[in-house]
Amino acid sequence: MTAPVSPSPAGTRSLRRARPHYGEAVIKALLFLAALVSVGTTVGIVVALIPPTADFFQRVGVWEFLSGTEWTALFSDPEYGVLPLLTATVLITVIALIVAIPIGLGAAVYLSEYASRRTRGIFKPILEILAGIPTVVYGFFAFAFITPLLQDHWPFGDPPEVKNALSAGLVMGVMIVPTIASLSEDAMSAVPHSLRDGAYALGSGKRTVSVRVVMPAALSGIVAAFVLGVSRALGETMIVLIAAGAKPDLTLNPLHEMQTMTAFIAGAASGDVSTASFEYKTIFAVGALLFLLTFVMNVISIRLVRKYREVYE
Repeated sequence: MTAPVSPSPAGTRSLRRARPHYGEAVIKALLFLAALVSVGTTVGIVVALIPPTADFFQRVGVWEFLSGTEWTALFSDPEYGVLPLLTATVLITVIALIVAIPIGLGAAVYLSEYASRRTRGIFKPILEILAGIPTVVYGFFAFAFITPLLQDHWPFGDPPEVKNALSAGLVMGVMIVPTIASLSEDAMSAVPHSLRDGAYALGSGKRTVSVRVVMPAALSGIVAAFVLGVSRALGETMIVLIAAGAKPDLTLNPLHEMQTMTAFIAGAASGDVSTASFEYKTIFAVGALLFLLTFVMNVISIRLVRKYREVYE
């Protein structure tokens, strides 16, 4: 029989330290400051966008802006239909995702389920090096290598133009592969090994465990990786500015030159447009639309992540 525990004598020091934890307080303050900077930056972006955007829509109607098919904001006879910019942005993003999702998800499955620890330690850092390459290098690679390659070996019809959406989308897909692969691999690696062991005990093979067990269990993290990749593609500037061109053209043909929202913002902001002119305010209107698209997409992704989140004990 266990002897009863005698009460602690008077004067015994409590389990909680009497001395204050100054180091923990400093760390908490720094973390709070980091969160505050992130929130403040977002608020600052919104505050900076609202006044010029409101001035823009006092002269141009919202419906005219969203449904117009001509964008010549910097010409003598301006038209303010943003559809050509929006279509080019979405088209190049879709091409990038067609490239990045299969490659990124396949790399994540291999690193998480098939590769040995040593192989994973070698290949994952190499894969993540792609995320550190400057985007201007990707843009030059698309313009100087991918486009001539497509023009020389195009199998049917007219070849791509010198600047085109296809080259920009392909190279942008390569750029976001590390984002999707790394985050998806982290989500898959976080799945408890007991789930894998249970599936193996029932006679499942490696492929079945990867596709039927690990991927559904890590679905929330995989969705978050996809959404982050989409956000990266929507906000990319240098690749589309160099490889896709600066010609606003409402077309779904990826072989043609076109201009995205970010390319217009970069081109107009770095040109000879006066900061006091109405033309300069078009930058903020396009930026506000891009911000709104990203915000809506992130809200939808948060709902999807919460819906498919799996919690393990």
